[in-house]
Amino acid sequence: MDIERINENTVKFYISYIDIEKRGFSRDEIWFNRDKSEELFWEMMDEINDESDFEVEGPLWIQVHAMEKGLEVTVTRAEINRDGKKLESPFEVDEKGQYFSNMSESSSDERSFDEFTGPFTDSNELQNEFTFQVSDFEDLIPLAKRVKLPSYVATSLFAYKERYYLYVKADDELMDEEEVKNMISMISEYTAKSSITVHRLEEYGKEIMADEVFEQIQKYFS
Repeated sequence: MDIERINENTVKFYISYIDIEKRGFSRDEIWFNRDKSEELFWEMMDEINDESDFEVEGPLWIQVHAMEKGLEVTVTRAEINRDGKKLESPFEVDEKGQYFSNMSESSSDERSFDEFTGPFTDSNELQNEFTFQVSDFEDLIPLAKRVKLPSYVATSLFAYKERYYLYVKADDELMDEEEVKNMISMISEYTAKSSITVHRLEEYGKEIMADEVFEQIQKYFS
């Protein structure tokens, strides 16, 4: 994957179909399967952050050009005005690219894609699944000593590409907005948020702990 940093808020990258397939995705999946296309996109954004220090902060404008041998994608962090409203897209209306999914000619779903930055989506629907990453397992030990999660919050731990990934799933019927925010805030003090989905971790990673991650870490490593 070739990465070009355009400016402070914009990055452009090119990925070939061969590279996409090496990552475990097919062309049909990135065209027509939204979950798979988003998984591929956020995996690439993780790499871009590592290589060019382009952090995802707030909503994004995404322009995709389908080329003969791959995809050229331009990602721009949307600017927010003083009223907290998102400014217009930096792309012209007739140039605005679609997101990977639903990219057939008959699709009317041309849009920008807004990445959530907290436990709620734009529709205020509570998000209940999160993934965090650390480079060293020992980074989880002080977190395990501090955090006390209720029984209706499930946790699991994976090893993938020389990193450890903590997957957290809360019962959104038993937790309110404030509880979720507090939980995420505490975990984020010791880890970094990751966009890798649990499905990819289950398929390509190695499961280290299937449940009660913090309890097991306290039991065996405290």
